[in-house]
Amino acid sequence: TIVLRLRKDLHAIAERNGAALKVVEVPPGPPVISTLTVELYGEPDTPYSSLIEAAGVVKDAMRSEEAVVDIDDTTETPRKRLQFVLDKEKAALHGVTTEQVVQTLYLALSGATPANVHIPKERNPLRVRVVLPRSKRSSAQDLGRIAVHGAGGRMVQLAEIGEFVGVDEDQPIYHKNLKPVVYVFGEMAGRSPVNAILSLHGKLKKHSEDGGFVLPAGVTPVFDGEGEWKITVDVFRDLGIAFLAALVGIYIILVIEVKSFRMPLVIMAAIPLTAIGIMPGFVLLNLVSGGTVGGYHDPVFFTATGMIGMIALGGIVVRNSILLIEFVRDALEERLPLKEALLRSGGVRFRPIVLVAAAAAFGAWPITLDPIFSGLAWALIFGLIASTSFTLFVVPVLYYMMFAKEHERIEDPPEGIM
Repeated sequence: TIVLRLRKDLHAIAERNGAALKVVEVPPGPPVISTLTVELYGEPDTPYSSLIEAAGVVKDAMRSEEAVVDIDDTTETPRKRLQFVLDKEKAALHGVTTEQVVQTLYLALSGATPANVHIPKERNPLRVRVVLPRSKRSSAQDLGRIAVHGAGGRMVQLAEIGEFVGVDEDQPIYHKNLKPVVYVFGEMAGRSPVNAILSLHGKLKKHSEDGGFVLPAGVTPVFDGEGEWKITVDVFRDLGIAFLAALVGIYIILVIEVKSFRMPLVIMAAIPLTAIGIMPGFVLLNLVSGGTVGGYHDPVFFTATGMIGMIALGGIVVRNSILLIEFVRDALEERLPLKEALLRSGGVRFRPIVLVAAAAAFGAWPITLDPIFSGLAWALIFGLIASTSFTLFVVPVLYYMMFAKEHERIEDPPEGIM
C-alpha cells in the first residue's frame, strides 16, 4: 500500500530530473528477478543487436499494458569511455615508457595506499590513500594535464605524448543455457501478472497492422523463465498434486473406516463445494472492498496461500459430512425411514456444523490483514460459508440417491461409518 501511494510522486520526481527510478519492495513469496520477466533468445546466426531491438519492442508492448510499471531490461544505454592513445614516437622522444603512463593513470584514477598511520589506542591502523581529486580528472582536458617523468627528470604532460579519445563501450552479453539472452523486466501495480502475461503473449503474436508488436526475425520470447509466472505455475502444479494426494488419502481412510467404496464419495462431496464459495468469494470481495491507492487498484488475489487454504478445507468440511451421516446411521438403527432420517439430520446437526465452521472462520479472520497469508484466510472463510450452506442439502440428497434402493429392499441399513 505504501508503494502504491508513493509510486506516482517518485516517478514524477525522476522524470523531472531525467533519471530512471524503480520502486523495489520485498516480494511476498519466493524471490524472483522481477514479477514480469520476458527472456528473448535468438537463433545461432541472430546478432545480439537483434535481441536488443526486440527488447525495445517488448518494452513498448509492456508500456501499452495497464498497471505495468518499472519497465527495464538488461541492455545498457550507449555510452563512451575515455581511452588514452599513446603516440609511441613522441613518448620515445620524451623518454616516457608505456608502463609509466599506465602506472600514472592508475594512481590518478584508482589511487594507492602507500602507508598506514598508527594511532594510539586504535586497534587497526589508518590507511593513507592517495588519489587525484575528482575535480582534476573529470574531463579529457584535465587528464591531459597529468604529468609523468620524462628523460632528465623533466615532467611531461600526457597531452604532449598522446590523446584521450571517446570509445563506445561494449554491451554486456548475458547467457542462459549457453544461449545469448536479453531480459525485459516489469512490475505490477494492482493487477494480476497472469492477465498481463497472457495479454503480452497475444500482442507479440499479432502483426503490427492488427495492433501487435513485431519482433525481429529469429527472436523468440519466453515468458516462463525467471519471473513470477514460472514460480506461480510450479507452485500451483505442486499444490494441485498435493490436493489430489490429500483427496486420495482421505478416501482411503474413509474406506477403511466405513468399509464401503460409495459412502466416502457421499462424505467427500462437500469438498468440491468449497470452490463454489472461494472463487466467487474473491470476486465479490474485490467488488465490495476493492479500492484504489495512489491511483492504482489494490485487489486481493487468489494466491498459492489461497490454494493451501482450499486444501486445508478438505479436512474441515469432511467432518461436517461425517456429522450428518453419523446421525443418519443412528436414526436408521432406530428403524426410522430413510427420508425422515435424512430430513432430521440437517436440523439436528445444524448447530454443531455451524459452530465448527464459525470457529474456523473467526480464527482465520485476523490473518486477513497479513499481506502474504490473507489469501489463505479468505479462502477458508469463503469456502466454509459455501460448504456449510450446501453440505446440509447436498450430502443428504446424494445419500438418498445412492442408498435409497438398498433401504427399500432390506430393513437393515447399509454399513456406515463408526
